[in-house]
Amino acid sequence: MTSLIAGPDLRDRCGWVGDDAEYRRYHDEEWGTPLHGDRALFEKMALEGFQAGLSWITILRKRPRFREVFAGFEPERVAEFDRSDVERLMADAGIIRNRAKIEATIGNARIVRSMADGELDELMWAFAPASGPRPASFADVPAVTPESTAMSKELRRRGFRFVGPTTMYALMQSAGMVDDHVVGCWRA
Repeated sequence: MTSLIAGPDLRDRCGWVGDDAEYRRYHDEEWGTPLHGDRALFEKMALEGFQAGLSWITILRKRPRFREVFAGFEPERVAEFDRSDVERLMADAGIIRNRAKIEATIGNARIVRSMADGELDELMWAFAPASGPRPASFADVPAVTPESTAMSKELRRRGFRFVGPTTMYALMQSAGMVDDHVVGCWRA
């Protein structure tokens, strides 16, 4: 994969975008843009957990259905899901039907519900590293950092699941806690 790719609008973008229109939109409008709020970060955590082992484009294409069946990722509502909801979700072909990930999302919602308003946002952003040099190429973009490892460790200590260091670094990138748009990308 090349570090940059020219889009149909002749803008250079991070090469992972390829020629997929939804990836272009996500790259241009979301990825690397600071995201705040407990609900928004809970959604990001859940979707990054569902993505583990899969392509992010799969999650993006299924995201509208995820939002629909997971009550807009409102932690208070998801925390109320029970066994019948797990079975309902397991039968829904519009999402990733992985029981462990579904149950983790519900369990994580219960943890968020027990937190003070704004606490998840504050906790996650506390691990955002200081700005460093912009990556020159994808070879310069790590999969794990000391900060994502520390975030993962703290979240796990609190009982969260599907929050490994690689998953948390992907969350940090997508939520704008780090900006890994490579040199030359129009978003850089």
